[in-house]
Amino acid sequence: MPELPEVETARRALQEHCVGKRIVKIAAAEDTKVIDGVARDRLEEALVGRIINAARRKGKNLWIELDSPPHPTFQFGMAGAIYIKGVELSKYKRSAVSSTEEWPSKYSKLFVQMDDGLEFSFTDKRRFAKIRLLDKPEAVPPISELGPDALFEPMKLDDFMKSLGRKNVPIKSLLLDQSFISGIGNWMADEVLYQARIHPMQTASKISKDKCAALHLCIKEVIDKSLEVGADSSQFPENWIFHSREKKPGKAFVDGKKIDFITVGGRTSAYVPELQKLDGADAATSRSKRGEDKGNNDDKKSRKGTNAPKPAKGRVKAAKGSSGKAANAIDDGDEEEEAKPAKRGRKQSARAANVSTKNAGGTQGNEATDEDQEAAEDVKPAKRGRKQIEKTVRGSSKEADHEDGDEKADDKIEAKSGKRRGQKTQPTEAKSLRSSRCWPS
Repeated sequence: MPELPEVETARRALQEHCVGKRIVKIAAAEDTKVIDGVARDRLEEALVGRIINAARRKGKNLWIELDSPPHPTFQFGMAGAIYIKGVELSKYKRSAVSSTEEWPSKYSKLFVQMDDGLEFSFTDKRRFAKIRLLDKPEAVPPISELGPDALFEPMKLDDFMKSLGRKNVPIKSLLLDQSFISGIGNWMADEVLYQARIHPMQTASKISKDKCAALHLCIKEVIDKSLEVGADSSQFPENWIFHSREKKPGKAFVDGKKIDFITVGGRTSAYVPELQKLDGADAATSRSKRGEDKGNNDDKKSRKGTNAPKPAKGRVKAAKGSSGKAANAIDDGDEEEEAKPAKRGRKQSARAANVSTKNAGGTQGNEATDEDQEAAEDVKPAKRGRKQIEKTVRGSSKEADHEDGDEKADDKIEAKSGKRRGQKTQPTEAKSLRSSRCWPS
């Protein structure tokens, strides 16, 4: 997902190629989810004929400063990206717009043509980005609510230490708090904590001075190295935890050391237990909690062995009739139903089957992240107000229908195959890691 390095790379490209040029053509998407607080026609009229003076950024927000207000602002969301025709820019995974696709892309939300023929486009495949038109972008939310920019306004070490000393929250949560310091997202927070050898659950105020200094330095180094390679993740150092964040638990390693995944502040966090350990009071609290959990589990096992409910008579008889022996283990939740099975007609059975199917399909694993939930809202690109874009959308819809048909056919083949073998399909627990990919160059 786009964080400070990705957005800064886009800003630098706009600054280099577009400043001093006049906008002669605009095509905005008719998508009120992305284009926020301004009508498409109004946005187009406000930008045509204007000269670009600068490209600005704070945190993960970018805006184009024109010769007079209002100015367009861009909040990149999960997959927002800037593309300049004929200019190679690094792309991160979720932007997923190929250079071989039509121009502008069917995911384009704002297309801009300059007086010298140069064209650029802001795209968003997943529609969580925001485009706004503001007179003073820095004076209103969300930009006005941001803390100091991690690149342009780095805290001095003494101020950084004092700020951490006042925060009794996990350090990972604090780094993600854009009002504390802006620009650091999930993958960057994991990286700087790994490089500084700090556990993501360590309370900020309890971090030692030496580790505070290490963290302060690592924030700068991760940003500098990311920008040095144009946010191209394939060129990130091999010893970065970044490269293994998407791997499955038990198969993720960095420098031969195992990576574990925990949830901190509602976000999946990758860390190396061997190197990133809790210190001081946090370590004691963690040991105490593990002891309590173990005691509770042992107590539950003990109670289950001595007070286990007796099997229902109906079930015992059924078991004896089929095998001559009473069942040794009983699922308490199914006792009553198996002892007195209800008579069901076809309609009732069909309703039960439908409910079961819905429940199975809607189940998510405990490790599902906010990214997984947002993915459920991923929809086809909205219609835009121009013939070229409408034609593109119709083509996209046909592709989507074709893909849906293929998926349904595959599902039927798998189901039929499983039936021939006599196997029962089991719903699998959704396990996913938040992906934080950068743009490949």
